[in-house]
Amino acid sequence: MAYWLVKSEPFKWSWEQQVEKGVEHWDGVRNYQASNNMKAMKIGDKAFFYHSNKGLEIVGIVEVVKEYYPDHTDPTERFGMVDFKAVKAMPNPVTLKQIKATPALSDMALVKQSRLSVSPVRDDEWDLICDMSGL
Repeated sequence: MAYWLVKSEPFKWSWEQQVEKGVEHWDGVRNYQASNNMKAMKIGDKAFFYHSNKGLEIVGIVEVVKEYYPDHTDPTERFGMVDFKAVKAMPNPVTLKQIKATPALSDMALVKQSRLSVSPVRDDEWDLICDMSGL
């Protein structure tokens, strides 16, 4: 299993909406690196759900339930999407400020490539963030 981080602006798609919907496609990604990360996702992979723009914190965990397929919102037909299901909320959301203040997370893609909307998370980063959250 691999781990990921996916970003969403809460006013466009929030953790609360993800939980309410249960399973939903992750569409609208138009960056090739982020798209390639989604192509690498497999059923059962887990991802942190990160509120970007407002909140700037990891608020939950989602799981890949459908692998990469064409994104119906892309008129160019170049990009795809995956489906995620909500797994659990973080007991204590982990903020970007906390992540940046943690030396063991200094190489995390969220820190190094801050504009990337879908990024990989190493096993040790995943474990540490889960610990920081109280999971």
